[in-house]
Amino acid sequence: MENWDEIRTAYQVARLGTVSGAADVLGVHHATVIRHIDALEANLGAKLFQRHARGYTATEAGEDLLQVAQATDDQLTQLAGRIKGRGQGVNGDLVVTSLVSAAPVLTPILTQFQIANPGLRVRYLTGDRLFRLEYGEAHVAIRAGEAPDQPDNVVQPFLRQHVRLVAAPDYIARKGMPAGEDDLVNHEFVGHDDAGSRAPFNKWLRGKVDDSQIVFRTSDNRAMLDAIVAGAGIGFVMDWSFARHPELVEVIPTRDAWSADLWLVTHVDLHRTAKVQAVLKYLKDTAKVMSRQGNVAEMTLARNADAV
Repeated sequence: MENWDEIRTAYQVARLGTVSGAADVLGVHHATVIRHIDALEANLGAKLFQRHARGYTATEAGEDLLQVAQATDDQLTQLAGRIKGRGQGVNGDLVVTSLVSAAPVLTPILTQFQIANPGLRVRYLTGDRLFRLEYGEAHVAIRAGEAPDQPDNVVQPFLRQHVRLVAAPDYIARKGMPAGEDDLVNHEFVGHDDAGSRAPFNKWLRGKVDDSQIVFRTSDNRAMLDAIVAGAGIGFVMDWSFARHPELVEVIPTRDAWSADLWLVTHVDLHRTAKVQAVLKYLKDTAKVMSRQGNVAEMTLARNADAV
């Protein structure tokens, strides 16, 4: 079996006879227990429990599985006793995940955190796949958009991700500078390959220009930035990327409706561990400093203006 969490959940339900009792022992929401049981039964193609008014009773198939689960649980308990205390420090692997668009701001923050904690190994995973915190795929997830609402996750605000609509000098030399928002229909764009992307700026763009005007498409945010810098078309970049590319020109004023909130998401089972608490504090403290100092791109622009 790939998912021990589901087997462990089933074991506790069988031992205690109720979803609520298993949820209390495991320290998870009762909805997580039900989800684990349903997933395990679907994966095995067999009913593990008889549901009745007083709770859950294991079937014959359930008893077979749970004998193995009990032996495994005993072995894991013994193992936990041998290594007790190891997980109390800020050491070992710390797995953080986010969209790749946040990498320019998160990479230096995580680097400084690792330097301050030399016993730590940072694994920073980026991409569009939603890593499952309930299965331990990551300690901390930085997610964009609406606040995640999974009942067994702890969600805290982090940063607001501002974007700008920009073009490279090569594009402007080739196609000219848009005279304003109404003139965007006469230009070419770099955009996301997924027309259904829920990013606010992508939905705004799709509502303003014809699909045929999006001449360069990619599912990778870094490739999108590279294409804009190369002059393929007008496109959206994050503030921190804009700050790193002073050659880019903003074609119309930025709008708050294009922005999205970033959230720090942890699973309730790992939220109170030492290294998770330490990195959350570091991320939130850094976000406060950035907020006091002002927007990164605006600081860069002001600095460039002073130099002129």
